[in-house]
Amino acid sequence: MNQQTDTAHDDPFKLFGLWMKEAELAEPDNPNAMILASADARGQPGARAVLCKHWDERGFVFYTNLESRKAREIRENPKVSLLFYWKSLARQVRIDGIAEQIPDDEADAYFATRPRGSQLGAWASRQSAEMPNGKADFEQRLHEVEERFHGREVPRPPFWSGFRVTPRAIEFWEEQPFRWHDRRLFHRNDEGAWTMSWLYP
Repeated sequence: MNQQTDTAHDDPFKLFGLWMKEAELAEPDNPNAMILASADARGQPGARAVLCKHWDERGFVFYTNLESRKAREIRENPKVSLLFYWKSLARQVRIDGIAEQIPDDEADAYFATRPRGSQLGAWASRQSAEMPNGKADFEQRLHEVEERFHGREVPRPPFWSGFRVTPRAIEFWEEQPFRWHDRRLFHRNDEGAWTMSWLYP
C-alpha cells in the first residue's frame, strides 16, 4: 500500500475514491465497470457486467430495464454483490450489500443526460426477453419509437430506472509478490459505523 492509500484506512469510501481515480487513469475502457451478482428466490445466481453511474456514501448506482433478469432477481432477493476488477492495477474491490430502486427524480435526472440513441434504445428494448425474429424485432421496435418521439424530447420509460446498492461490507484486494496479497475488509455495523480488519491472503 502506498502512503496516500494508507491515509484512507479508516474510511472505505475515501479509499475507493482514491482507487477509482487511479483506475480512471490506468484503465483503457470503462473503469466504472463492475460485476453485479444476484440470485433469485430459489437461490439460482446470476452475474453480469454493468456500469456504475454514480457512487457516494449512500452506495453504488446502476441503471436497467425493470423487467430485466437482474431487476427481477433483485425484487425477489435484494441481497447482491458487486466486484470492481482493475487488471492494469492488479486490484479489486468486492462489495456486499442491499439493492433498492432509486427515487424517480434521480432516475429522471440521469436519463435526461443519456445520448438520444440510448434513450430510444431504452424504450425499444424488452431487455432479457426473447426475440423470435432475431435482431429484426429490436430494429422494428426502434423504428416505431423513433417515429413516436420524432422532433421532441424522449422521457424516461416507466419500466426503466436505477438501483442503489447500499454496502454492508467492502473488501479491498491488492496483488503482492508470491501471492502475499493485501486484503482489508471494512464492515458496517447496525449503527452505520465502519470497522476495518486485515484478512490473510
